[in-house]
Amino acid sequence: MPFESFEVGQKHTFGAYEVTEEEIIEFAQKYDAQFFHLDREAAKDSLFGGLCASGWHTCAMTMAMMVENMDGKGRSLGSPGIDSLSWLRPVYPGDVLCVEQEVLETNPSKSRPEIGIVVSKVSVSNQKNEVVMEFISKGIFRRGS
Repeated sequence: MPFESFEVGQKHTFGAYEVTEEEIIEFAQKYDAQFFHLDREAAKDSLFGGLCASGWHTCAMTMAMMVENMDGKGRSLGSPGIDSLSWLRPVYPGDVLCVEQEVLETNPSKSRPEIGIVVSKVSVSNQKNEVVMEFISKGIFRRGS
């Protein structure tokens, strides 16, 4: 998608990522080996009341949905980062996640006229329409068609 296709206030909802117990454990074994991500029984006594996904795993699942959504529409050229990452609710096995992306700002680059930065609020919700994670994303896009 070219930079010019984004408008402030524009919202887009996409994705349907089903979270599995196996994937939660596999991710945790490699990247976030805490008991509430690894052991179904021990997790019952945790703050979360059961096995749940790492917040970093939720970020990775979100990125997968975002890239899949970009396929065929033109991808970003990268990102200078995210701001205000918040994990608001646990993500459990069986949850189905979706993404809502709202454009907050569009900023043409002053130093590189061929690109612009799109600032978006990204909200990830489960099948109950409960927001589980939010962050502010900055994406770099080519200007012109």
